[in-house]
Amino acid sequence: MLLYLFLTCFPFFFFKLKPLPPWPTELKFSLASIPKLIKNSLGITYFTSLPSKMSLKKMSFSSKVDSFEAVEGGGGGGGAISVLDLPDLALECIIERLPPASLCNMADVCSSLRSMCTADHFWEKHMRNKWGRIIGPAAYREWQWHVALRKDSRHLKQGRPKGLMRILSMVRPSWWFKPKVDDDCRRQSSLPDDSIMSWFLTLESGEFWFPAQVYNRENGNVGFMLSCYDAELSYDQRTDTFQARYPPHGRRAVAIENNVPWERLRAPPIDASPHNLHISDCLNELRPGDHIEIQWRRNKEFPYGWWYGVVGHLESCDRNENYCRCHQSDTVALEFNQYAPGSRWRHSMINRKEHREEGNEADGFYGGIRKLSSVEEISAWKRLWPSEILQ
Repeated sequence: MLLYLFLTCFPFFFFKLKPLPPWPTELKFSLASIPKLIKNSLGITYFTSLPSKMSLKKMSFSSKVDSFEAVEGGGGGGGAISVLDLPDLALECIIERLPPASLCNMADVCSSLRSMCTADHFWEKHMRNKWGRIIGPAAYREWQWHVALRKDSRHLKQGRPKGLMRILSMVRPSWWFKPKVDDDCRRQSSLPDDSIMSWFLTLESGEFWFPAQVYNRENGNVGFMLSCYDAELSYDQRTDTFQARYPPHGRRAVAIENNVPWERLRAPPIDASPHNLHISDCLNELRPGDHIEIQWRRNKEFPYGWWYGVVGHLESCDRNENYCRCHQSDTVALEFNQYAPGSRWRHSMINRKEHREEGNEADGFYGGIRKLSSVEEISAWKRLWPSEILQ
């Protein structure tokens, strides 16, 4: 009986237990080492505060090291590891959370990380978040022109354009941007010219002028209040504002405006030349109370600007919503309530069925109409409402 009890309760005296596998200890060490590994080995500040401004001088893309020094491991017998030993999914999750400045720093560490950190899919979010509201199809086309010119700019050293440069010089407007040939253009880099990262950094540098539209141009000149005009923009990283360059028209030379804030900018809502009449497709839908933008220009030589207004009631209407029939009439009343009652700019009438460009040299010419359905667009106009009624 005693022998049976001894054998039942104390079997470990007779059997040698198999030791636990080492991976739990190694896994604990690996997870605990990740923050230290990233901070010490990369020298980036993902877990600390980051400077908000980027400098192109600090954003060089030549490989400083092509090998990665391993971080000395702790206990557990795991040995030395590097950040490149992390699983691809974990490393990509870290990279996609880095701001642009840290992405550039990380791209400088080694060739493997440079290949990852310059990939378009990591920069699409940064491009969309910062520049998406003011970059439209026209700006993208301008970027393609810019890349083509930059690739062929070496021919300018010889004093005569060749190939593509000769063709572009004949078709581009004389007032439009021409890239300067300087050290930045001659810099050899492993970063593709047409990558999203290259576009982002070129926008940040201010060397790239792109088309967009400016609300209340020329520092809110009373003659342009609650209007939006096409311009070329260049970003000033020091002030986080833009320089705007308005195209010449008539006898007027190029107008330049400095320190234009982000709030006064937008991407062109219609991808067309400012000299083209917009074909209105919303005339049959217009009803009193609708928010609209309408093209207007001083004379035939001027480009169109977009002006904010609302659809009003006809004089014959008593403004009773139950009996209003304004939407059934061929005549549409437009109101520009930023102007005082009695001002010649306060009201305008258009024909719903036959509207084209209407006007004269005295009052200017009214063009196409856009109906505003976006709350964001309407709010942008209301934020710019003048503090005093215009005459």
